[in-house]
Amino acid sequence: MEVRFYGVRGSIAVSGAHAAGIGGNTSCLEVTSQGHRLILDAGTGLRALGEVMMREGAPRKATLFFSHLHWDHVQGFPFFSPGYLPTTELELYGPGPDGDSALASVLAKQMEPPNFPVPLSTMRARMAFRSALHGHTVEVGPFRVTPFDSPHPQGCLAYRVEADGHSFVYATDMEMSLAALDARHARWMEGVDALCMDAQYTPDEYNGSRGAPRKGWGHSTMVDAAQVAHAVHARRLFLFHHDPAHNDEQVEAMAEEARQYFAASEPAREGKRVVLGAGAHA
Repeated sequence: MEVRFYGVRGSIAVSGAHAAGIGGNTSCLEVTSQGHRLILDAGTGLRALGEVMMREGAPRKATLFFSHLHWDHVQGFPFFSPGYLPTTELELYGPGPDGDSALASVLAKQMEPPNFPVPLSTMRARMAFRSALHGHTVEVGPFRVTPFDSPHPQGCLAYRVEADGHSFVYATDMEMSLAALDARHARWMEGVDALCMDAQYTPDEYNGSRGAPRKGWGHSTMVDAAQVAHAVHARRLFLFHHDPAHNDEQVEAMAEEARQYFAASEPAREGKRVVLGAGAHA
């Protein structure tokens, strides 16, 4: 199983030399195994992933799982080139009992006037919309994908992905501290080979020591993420959903502090490949 980061930023995309090392695109990950592809969220990073898929040639097939439908997790979809080809097959899982209809509606509305020049119907890919439900495992090729609830305003899903005897958890937009960690959440993260967890704020930012407090905004600190990773016996931690106001140096400094609580902490970076498998460590 291989994980690749295409978008690691939160809230809004950023550009410039100050963010080039970490990357400025919003949330999008690719997970592959045995010729099957999962896509986690459709932030602006999805455009570059689409270009990779275009170079592969037809047929193109993927299963997309959405954590939630806030704009930074869906805004890349209109720029997903494979979506415009009739040879592309997409299964799209929206979060919650009505996730299928809610996802279809959100993707359609963001392409309606005055937001975008062409409607969703212009995308000729064969799309099947489905609902992702807490605790209900979905099997896709070699993958077992289990959604679980994540604390975030208007709701959010994290995903545990298992394949080839290894596991990966994608927990973006999760406001979680060690004190708040309960068995309901810990069970899905327990013993994971790699945990990708929201770490948007520093403790000072979260508590309001510098500006407005961020408590209740739906995001964790890097210390929270590191302490949670240690508590659930994760093997590696990728700090994720970097604040658009943080430059590369600030993100690296946050990771350094996180390592005081969990040694195997590092920032998620655009283009980073993580291979979970026999003897692999990328």
